[in-house]
Parts: sequence; structure tokens; C-alpha cells
Amino acid sequence: MNPIPETDPEMPWTRSDVRELVRRLVAPLEAHASPGGARVRPGETGASFPDRDAELEGFARPLWGLAPLAAGGGEFEHWDRYREGLRHGTDPTHSEYWEPISDYSQAVVELAPIGVALALAPDKLWEPLSADDRDRITDWIRGVEDVEIPDSNWRWFRVLALAGLRSVGVEVKWSVAQTDLDRLESFGRADGWYVDGPDGACDYYAAWELHTDALLYATLAGERGVVDAPNEDRLAGFSDRADRFAEDFRHWFADDGSALPYGRSLTYRFAQAAFWGGLAVAGRNPLPWAEIRELWERTLRWWLDQPIFTDGGVLSLGYRYPTLKTTETYNSPSSPYWAMKAFLPLALPESHPFWRAEPDLSPADKKESVLGRDLDHERTMETPAMVVTRSAGEVTALVAGTDTHYSHKYDKFAYSTAFGFGVGSDLRGVASAGIDGTLGLGEDGEHLRVRGNVEGWLEDGLPRSRWEPWPDVSVESWLVPATPWHVRVHRLETDRPLHSVEGGFPVARPGEADAGRREEEAAAVVRYPAGHSVIRDLSGDREGEVIDQDPNTNVLHPRTAVPVLRGRHESGTSWLVTAVLGATELEDSVRDRPPVLIDDGLQIKSADGKVLFERE
Repeated sequence: MNPIPETDPEMPWTRSDVRELVRRLVAPLEAHASPGGARVRPGETGASFPDRDAELEGFARPLWGLAPLAAGGGEFEHWDRYREGLRHGTDPTHSEYWEPISDYSQAVVELAPIGVALALAPDKLWEPLSADDRDRITDWIRGVEDVEIPDSNWRWFRVLALAGLRSVGVEVKWSVAQTDLDRLESFGRADGWYVDGPDGACDYYAAWELHTDALLYATLAGERGVVDAPNEDRLAGFSDRADRFAEDFRHWFADDGSALPYGRSLTYRFAQAAFWGGLAVAGRNPLPWAEIRELWERTLRWWLDQPIFTDGGVLSLGYRYPTLKTTETYNSPSSPYWAMKAFLPLALPESHPFWRAEPDLSPADKKESVLGRDLDHERTMETPAMVVTRSAGEVTALVAGTDTHYSHKYDKFAYSTAFGFGVGSDLRGVASAGIDGTLGLGEDGEHLRVRGNVEGWLEDGLPRSRWEPWPDVSVESWLVPATPWHVRVHRLETDRPLHSVEGGFPVARPGEADAGRREEEAAAVVRYPAGHSVIRDLSGDREGEVIDQDPNTNVLHPRTAVPVLRGRHESGTSWLVTAVLGATELEDSVRDRPPVLIDDGLQIKSADGKVLFERE
């Protein structure tokens, strides 16, 4: 079944169109439901947690879309299966029992959509049940009150689960939720961002989890009264922080609706739009309603135009296309249905300004400004330590880096809506190293340690970082925007001779991979129909090369080629200065005019003479 509503592509969806979209998205899952309805298994791949938790995911995550559908009066013919599934999954005597909630259990994550469904759709999921059924469900959910959970966005899962029970009149240990709320507030930063825990990164979890859940909680606490005498200062803080965050987050979206591929859990796909829906549900419009609606709908439309479904209509694992190589160990076959969180606005009446707004959905290349408004050419974002640039409607983030375990997803120098990024697939060889957008060092030029576990920060508005791949080797890097180019400055200090490989942007390559690529002294170029990627050495004697990366390792394209620079460095201090360009459409005059290095004082100037960077 085609999930895309049959409408004029330049006319906004109606609320009825989106209702039908939700029904079409979840319909293929019914064929994969267990006889008792409690477990859904749409695929055979495994995750790091038990199959029963993966199958609970398949039951619970569609509720992110179905609950607001019901709250807004939309019809859905399978509520009886969800009621039966909730009964059986919480019944210790049933073969489909989900088992008690334990410390750090994946089941905690799935409590959030169940709690929200109880709050938004009690007439579908709670009221038709017997008193005994309700007692068993209550006992099972309340198991979350006394377990240990990660000190991160997971705290929202417990809060929403307990809020859901309170919404149907059940007594809970609300003091546990209050402790979680206090802790969640501490993750907030002055610029509106959240960090995902005391040592967490800044990524989409700030948008689709920490902010969206805060906005949803504020709505439940205010309009639906699930909290007695809610903390008004807390609710105001959630809303004000979201308003500030919106001014940054809007810059992560390209003109065509695609969003910046960055960080982990990208298989949740159009959950990227959940924040805009969360603003609507909470009645917040820090941007004009037409722009909020456009960001939301244009993103959904982009996603639904990509090959993200299996032959049976189930959301696949991967990002823009199916591939397991870019997923995480906690991704099960049902994990992508976190994307249903994008449909929170269905809980709103048709008269709400979100639905009455008139977004401009004309093709991006026909628009006079970005998403109907003028956006900054460059936007510095303090908490995530990045500079986001925009050129020809495409978005690139220059990133200082983080100290995480997902180096390819957080620690490359640049991430792009047009080119995506690649992950490593093996320990040997440049083609397997995920070298695009990053720097790799090794003693033989093939066994590489790529940039990771980075200490990153902003200095004078520029991303700066320090990386120590070995105890006797350190690399300090500065990133300098020169849109559509950017410049990377590295100070390499080593007590041993090393080989280096530095990569530019990866480009989707056609079947015939030899044409459209050029290797030369101090530069490499890839020029395919999908885009242009150039890397130039401005400071030394590195050699250009083009590498065909391992297939299915890029989040956007199954096959990619990347231009790289190879060098060899003796012990001591070396300065590497690299100019990098990536664009889908570009005049030759721009491609051939990179920023230039003036050796005196390590000064970098743009082609028109503007000083971009200077360090003594």
C-alpha cells in the first residue's frame, strides 16, 4: 500500500490526508502481530535486548501516531487488537507476557507511548477493559517506579508512563517522576538545547525526545490535568527553552525538506519532524505557524519519497535506504516506528492554527527564500559546538566533535544534507574506514585510527578540538567556514612517523565509477551527477586520491566515492591545512577558487581577500 496521500504535491495535506497516512503506515504491521496481539515482529534481525522486548517495540511504537489520531477523532479499525495486546502482554499467565520491568530494560522505553496512549485515548485503550485487566496493567507499568534507568532521556519514558496512569485515575509514586523531572531540567542549557544526560551528546534526541516529551508533558499537565498543582515555573521553562531551540533547529533542515544526518538513531527517520508537531500540540509558535507547518510537512514529504519501506510496506532499518551497516545494536526490526511520533498534531482540532496555516510547498528551487523566510548564511550553535552553513538550499554542519562511542556519527569534521556520511565497516583499508569528512592516522597508511573520543569546543565562534589517537600523538583542529568551502587546520604533534588520510565529502557514484574523478598532486576531485566534491592541500605535499567506499556504509547512498589526501609525517610538529568543497550544483569558477593560505602567520583568506582565520 502506498502511504503517500494522493494530493497535489504543492498543496498542503489536509488533516484527513494525515489521518489516512497514519492508518496506511501502521496497516502492514497487522500481518506480523502475534495471535494474542501483544507482540509484533516485522523482521528477523536481532538487537542487543531480548526478542520479547523487540516485539514489545512493535506493539508500542505505532501508538505514537495512533493515540493522537484517536484523540483528534480519527478512526482506526484495530483498537481491539491493541486492547487485547495490552491485556495479554501484562498478564503473567499468558504466553505473550512481556515479563516484569527490570533495571535498564528496553521495556522502559516502550512505556512512554503506552502512557501517552492512556492519556490521549483512554476510551480506546483503557475504559473498555475490566477492572482486573486494569489492575494487571497498572501493576506492570508501575514496575518502572523502582528500577534503575540510564541518567538520560530515558527519564522521560518513566515520567510519561506514570503520567498516563495518573490520567486514568491510578495512584502512582509521583515523587519518582518529580525526581526525574528535576534531573531532566538540569540537562537544559541557556541556548535552548538539552544534553542527553550529564555526559551526553547534542543530537536529535534533544528534538524528538527531550523537547518533544517536555512539550507533551506540559500539555498533559496543563490541559488534561494529569498533575495536581503542576509546577508552573517548570512548565514555563520547558516552553521557553523550546522557543529558543527552535531558532537553531530550523537551520538543520534543507530547502527540499531533508534534515541533517548527524548522530545516532537515524533509523527513526521522520521522527525528525516530531519537535515541530510538539510545538503545535503545546500551542507554541516561536516561528510563524506557516513555517512550523512547512518544516513539519516538507520533512514528512521528503521522507515518504525515499526508498524506506520493505516490499510489504514495513519501515526498514537504515536511513534513506535499507542497510544494517549504519544502525546501532539497539535497533530492532520495529525500532523505526519511533517515527510515528511525528503525528502528534493529529490530536489538535481542524480549527487549530497549525492546520489552518498555509505553508509554501512549491519546489524548493522556485522559492525566493528558505522555507518562506531568510535564514542565516552561517549559524553558530554553542551547546552542540557547531557552525551550520547553508548554500544553494543545502545544509552543512562543521562540528567540533564529542567524547562518544559513535565516532563516525558525531566526530567527523562535516555533516551534510546532500552527501550524508559513512561509517566504518572493517579494521583494514581506507575503503572500509569511513574516511569521508574525517582524518585518519596510522603507521602503514592502511590500518587507520579515525578521529573519535574528541574534546571539542567553540573558540572565537569556530569549532576547535583535540584528539589523542595514541599517548604520544595529538591533533588539534580548527574548522573555518568559507561557504561553499570550508577549511580545516590541523596541528599534528607526534613522537613517531605517521601516515595520514583525510577525506572530503562522499558522493553517490554511478555504476561506471571511473569517469568524473581526478587525482593530482595536492588535490582530488569527484564530479558525478549527484554532486561535486573537492579536497585540496593548502599547506604541504600530500597527494590526492579517490576512494570507492565500502557499499551500504553511507547513510544516504548505497555506493559512494570520496576524494582524499594522503600524506606522510615525520616525528615532531606538522601543520596541515585543507580546503574542502561539497555541492550538488556549482559553477566551475566557484569550484576552482578555494580559500588560500598565506604562510606568514598561518593566515587563511577567502578568494575575495577576506581574512577567515589567523593564528600565530
